[in-house]
Amino acid sequence: MPATSASASASTVPPASYTTLPISGGAVISRSTQNLSACLSRTRPWPEFLATTAVIDLPPSLSEAAHRLRRNASHFSVNYAVIVTACAAVSLIGAPIALIVISFVFFLWLILHFFREDPFLIRGYHVNDWAVILGLVLVSIAAFWITGPLNNLSIGIGVGLLIFVIHGVLRNPQGLFLDENDAVSEGLVTSLSNASSPVTAEFNSINPCK
Repeated sequence: MPATSASASASTVPPASYTTLPISGGAVISRSTQNLSACLSRTRPWPEFLATTAVIDLPPSLSEAAHRLRRNASHFSVNYAVIVTACAAVSLIGAPIALIVISFVFFLWLILHFFREDPFLIRGYHVNDWAVILGLVLVSIAAFWITGPLNNLSIGIGVGLLIFVIHGVLRNPQGLFLDENDAVSEGLVTSLSNASSPVTAEFNSINPCK
C-alpha cells in the first residue's frame, strides 16, 4: 500500500522544466567576437604557408591536384580566408566609403551569423535565426546598392580565390602535420579513442582544436 501511494505521488509530480538564462545582445556580440578571435588564432604560420620552392611543384595528375587542393584547403583554411578578405579590401581602396560600409556589413555577418552560438535577443524577445539572416541580406543589398562596389569587389574576391587555387595545387602538402580527422581519413590512425597509441598521442599534441 505505501508503494502504491508513493507511485501515485510520483505520477502527480510535474516534470522538471529547464530554462536558459537570457543573454544580452552585448554578451552575444562579445562571445561571437571571442569565437572569431579563436578562429583567427588558428592561422598557420605564414612562413609555413609560403614555404620554399622545394615544396612547390606541378601535380602529376588531376586527381593529385584535387587531393592537394583538398588537403591544403583543410590545413590553411584560415590563411586562405585572410587572403581572400585582404584582396577584397584592397579592391575597395579607391572607394574608402564603400570599404568602410562593406567591412562593417562583413563584420555583422561574422558576428551575428557565422560565429554566433547564443540566441539573439532584442528587448527580451528571441529573434529567429532566419530573421537574422534575412536582416543581414537586406542590409547587404542596401550597402551594395548605396556604395555600388560590386564590380571591384568581385574582381578582388576572384583574385583571392585564384591565389587559393594556384597555391593549393602547387603547394605539395607532403610533410604537413595532420589533425585527428585527417589522420583517420588517411588510415594513419584507426581510432580516435585509442589514446594509448603513441601516434594518436602525437596527433593530440599538435591538434590546434584541443
